[in-house]
Amino acid sequence: MIVARNLNVQVASTIDPVGADTPGMAAETAEAEQDVPWLSAEQLREWQSLMALLMTLPAAMDGQLRRDAGVNLFEYHVLAALSEAPDRTLVLSDLAVVARGSLSRLSHAITRLERAGWVVRRTDTDRGGRRTEARLTDAGRAKLEEIAPGHVWQARHLVIDVLTPEQLTGLGDAARAITAATLAEAPASCDEPS
Repeated sequence: MIVARNLNVQVASTIDPVGADTPGMAAETAEAEQDVPWLSAEQLREWQSLMALLMTLPAAMDGQLRRDAGVNLFEYHVLAALSEAPDRTLVLSDLAVVARGSLSRLSHAITRLERAGWVVRRTDTDRGGRRTEARLTDAGRAKLEEIAPGHVWQARHLVIDVLTPEQLTGLGDAARAITAATLAEAPASCDEPS
């Protein structure tokens, strides 16, 4: 329990506001600390495991794609989302939601994918307004088919084959619950931090 308390105190001390050395602020800080539902040693261990996963797995998946295919993990998800869409086309705002990125991040990714000839951006005015769409080109589909096996191998190597079927099911259940809670808390215009 000492480790959990030390971590929690360190976290609380890092958010100490300027001027907290005044008697009133110190009392408020001490009172607020008592109201915090601190993590138990077991909860802290699991939390730290999750944080390690969130810091290492995306970097490993991204590194494989950059090294072997010249794209990053976000760009891969953009290509994959377009490949599954009707006519391999999505409105950019919808694509941002599916790819879990901001419109700004998506715009930069689309520009890079356009330069490679894998995606084209076009304006659609047929549906009663002006919307920008992205469409996966034949070259983009071929690129995705070329790089998908390496990406799947990496996912199997780092996640699927490391877990039992029960652990994988539990991980999926946990991931869906956490994602739902996160999305419920996030502002609608900010599905992903910049």
